Amino acid sequence: MPTSFESALLSVWQQSLVDKKKIVEMDGETYSAKQTAKSKLKQIDFRFEGRELRGLEQNPNTKSRWAKLAREGKKVMQFLEAGRYIAVVVDGKIQIYK
Repeated sequence: MPTSFESALLSVWQQSLVDKKKIVEMDGETYSAKQTAKSKLKQIDFRFEGRELRGLEQNPNTKSRWAKLAREGKKVMQFLEAGRYIAVVVDGKIQIYK
């Protein structure tokens, strides 16, 4: 069970990208992993401590440094809140944006 914001993000990343689960479980709630229409990337909308968050698999076909890592085979997931990027998890390492 996630006890912190960071562990919640890591849990969503682990369950969706590593374990390839279609249903992500967190704090007694379940959330469906969906695919984006155009790029078929994994997307999970979830709640943590009243916050509405989205985990989005990194699109490897963009020019960002995160896309480069995804092209290299790393598992990269961006996290958004209210449409703004707030964090990224790359192969189990989290970076919170300031």
